Amino acid sequence: MQRRRFLHGAALAASAAGLPAMAGAQPAAATFPKQPVKMIVPFPPGGPTDTMARLIAVKLQESWGGQTVLVDYKPGAGTIIGMDYIAKSAPDGYTFGIANSSLAVNPYLHKTLPYDTAKDLAGITQLVLLQQAIVARVDAPFNNLAEMIAWAKKNPGKLTYGTPGAGSTTHLGGELLKREAGFDMLHSPFKGSAPAHTELMGGRIDIVIDPFLSVIPYVQAGRMKMIATLGDKRVPGYDFPIAAETVPGFSVIGMLGFVAPAATPRPVIDRIQADTARVLAVPETRKRIEDLGMQVVASTPAQFDALLRSEMKRWSKVVADARISLD
Repeated sequence: MQRRRFLHGAALAASAAGLPAMAGAQPAAATFPKQPVKMIVPFPPGGPTDTMARLIAVKLQESWGGQTVLVDYKPGAGTIIGMDYIAKSAPDGYTFGIANSSLAVNPYLHKTLPYDTAKDLAGITQLVLLQQAIVARVDAPFNNLAEMIAWAKKNPGKLTYGTPGAGSTTHLGGELLKREAGFDMLHSPFKGSAPAHTELMGGRIDIVIDPFLSVIPYVQAGRMKMIATLGDKRVPGYDFPIAAETVPGFSVIGMLGFVAPAATPRPVIDRIQADTARVLAVPETRKRIEDLGMQVVASTPAQFDALLRSEMKRWSKVVADARISLD
């Protein structure tokens, strides 16, 4: 069975008292937005999440007749600060944000969160799939995933892998690969991709699991070698093998999507989703995204919610089996 990973949010129960408010949401959605919109990014400037946010913010601003779309950075605590800000914002559509796969993982890495992921946040749309990759130091004694697994089995306890941080999707993807392929490797978490890259190229760790767009420049420069990408299909424009060709059914795909406060009226959420989908369908925009190793999705809110629920279920088991906790 094909496997993927991510998260989500909540359905709003309509009581009799709430029906007039819902009726009023239809004209509100038709004229949305009538004031500046704030798009929350739970990271500092730079990186794939910020790149996507800024690209879409510009295009949405154009489609909304020049109405301001402000990208507002709320970094820290593995995206928790940004998600908490969104969850506690006014549910009127004028504050929403971009989430990554951490949204599905954080409920299981921490004993408590300042918000309830399933009750306080609502999915708008899954924007893209974000390819992950395994790269090795150039002098590693293996050249593909099958050889890497075989080497790890013959040399137990010696294979080391770096990631941008403990609890990241890349970290959990490594743990899942170990479990499903039946081998072991030691995790070395770093504070971001750059130090992991430095240690790999310095020969102090064996492999790194990181977003494709972060490592491809080094692969092209001959400073790392590609072992496999972790999506369900090969990255367009490249001929790198996917992990599923060696470990059938295996796929770990990062994702980016828009989320809003759970009580945001559904017609407003539908309006943001539809306008975002139109932006992502523009050939020039789609090409820019694909050139970064990402795949456009533009799902409906219902599709996004279903995927998020399945991601939470899968990652909860991975975290429990690997006994990972960040508290």
